[in-house]
Amino acid sequence: MNRADLQQLSELRIKEAKTLLDAGSYPGAYYLAGYAVECALKACIAKKTNQHDFPDKGLVNSSYTHDLEKLLGVAGLAEAFEQDQKANPNLEAKWSYVKDWREESRYNATIGKNLARDLIDAISDPNGVLVWLKNRW
Repeated sequence: MNRADLQQLSELRIKEAKTLLDAGSYPGAYYLAGYAVECALKACIAKKTNQHDFPDKGLVNSSYTHDLEKLLGVAGLAEAFEQDQKANPNLEAKWSYVKDWREESRYNATIGKNLARDLIDAISDPNGVLVWLKNRW
C-alpha cells in the first residue's frame, strides 16, 4: 500500500460514511468516517518516506495504530495542527469530535444519527479535518 492508495481509501471511506448516514446506518457511518481520517493521516506519514529509503523502525511501528491523535504526531503534524486550531477555532471544534473516534466503535451498535452526522461534518466540512489533512498529504 502506498500514499496514493491511502489517499484514495480516505476519500472512499468518507463517501461510504455519507452513504451509510443517508441510509440510516449510523454506527457504520461513524465507524467508516473515522477510517477516512486514519487513512489520510497514514498518507501524510507515507509522504515522509523517501523512495528507496529504508524506513525508521520506530516510525513504522508507531504508524501501526488506529489512535488518531498518535497518528497526527507520527505524521509530524501535531504542532502545525495545534497552531492552526488556535488560529481557527472552527477547526478546533471539529477536532473535538474527530479525536474521540476509536476503532472499537465497530462494536457499538448504539451510535445515533447526531453523533454520526457530527463526526462526518467535522471531517468533511470545507473547514474540516480532512480538508486540512489533504493540504498536507
